[in-house]
Amino acid sequence: MVASTSNEPARRLQQTFELYETGVALMRQNLRRRHPDEDEATIARRLDGWLRTRPGAEHGDCPGTPRERQ
Repeated sequence: MVASTSNEPARRLQQTFELYETGVALMRQNLRRRHPDEDEATIARRLDGWLRTRPGAEHGDCPGTPRERQ
C-alpha cells in the first residue's frame, strides 16, 4: 500500500475543477453548433440554464433522497 502524499487531496481537487471547466467548454461548443445564429449572450444563457437543470441530475449528482436545505 502506497502512502498518500500531503498534496494528494489538493491535486485531486484541482483535477476536479479542470474536468468541470472542460465539461462546460464542451457544452458551450455543443450549444454553438446547435444554434449557430445565436450570439454569445444567448449561448451563455443557454449554458447557464443547462448547468442549472441538467437532464438526469435535476436533484444533484449524488444518490439519495432530495431535501430542502435548512
